[in-house]
Amino acid sequence: MENVTTVNEFLLLELTSTQELRPVLFVTLLIIYMIDLFGNGSILVVVISEPRLYSPMYFFLGNLSCLDICYSSVTLPILMANLLSAHKAVSFLGCITQLHFFHFLGCTESILLAIMGFDRFVAICYPLRYTLIMNLNVCILLATVAWITSFFYALMHSVMTARLNFCHSLKLNHFFCDVKPLLELACGDIRLNQWLIFIVTGSLAMVPCFFTFLSYLYIISFLLFKKHTCRVLHKALSTCASHLMVVSLFYGTVGLTYISPTSATSVIQEQYVTVIHTTVTSLLNPLIYTLRNKEVKLALSRVFGRKLKLPKENHWQH
Repeated sequence: MENVTTVNEFLLLELTSTQELRPVLFVTLLIIYMIDLFGNGSILVVVISEPRLYSPMYFFLGNLSCLDICYSSVTLPILMANLLSAHKAVSFLGCITQLHFFHFLGCTESILLAIMGFDRFVAICYPLRYTLIMNLNVCILLATVAWITSFFYALMHSVMTARLNFCHSLKLNHFFCDVKPLLELACGDIRLNQWLIFIVTGSLAMVPCFFTFLSYLYIISFLLFKKHTCRVLHKALSTCASHLMVVSLFYGTVGLTYISPTSATSVIQEQYVTVIHTTVTSLLNPLIYTLRNKEVKLALSRVFGRKLKLPKENHWQH
């Protein structure tokens, strides 16, 4: 019979065992975190305070920015603290809490990206019906469904993981708490947990991914086969390109994280890809949207000091 251990805390894996690299990594992560907070925070402030951006696309962009601030805050502070701490541990409750918010926010982002893809599909392919289909009530409903669905999905993983017994080493083979490394330490039957990852997590990742890319496939087909001026075509493709960059970055790192590794080297690569997924993607989202979006850049200039003329437009008041 396996020796079941009463768990009070888990020991986390070090980002590096080289003492000289720790201050460098700490400063790097701190800079990334500060840029992340400032970039996403700026977009959030602009979307809320600038009436010209009161439209469905920017409503969902504001949700995404708020989410990215929270997403990076789930992992980065702990990663930075462990670089400076000799005792790299997290309490059992803290571990389950981190796991919950990691999956809650990750799933919300997946669904939000699908909704944003649908929003662009309606805006470009059905412009005359856009304000009717994507009215304020519909947008609030879609965002609420995304957040609530993801919360209960994450709660499922949290409860199912917290009820497990642990009888192996309490040292997690990861930089922060996630379901897969915790299952490696569990004793007893973990098949249900594994099936939940395979079926539920797989479905909540693949279904939004499929509909997101399907939306953009329809958009590109519509733009190519309909006669549009070069200006209209360029504007639509530019908007879609920024969205596709975010989507590809998000799902690319998710795929590398949750596809089963085939070797010890793959496991190490998976761990670092997860760190990139939770840090770099949140950092790049505001940069991608602002650098490729003239309206956001002008609105940022207006809100933060420079007065520039921008046509008044509110898609929810047409």
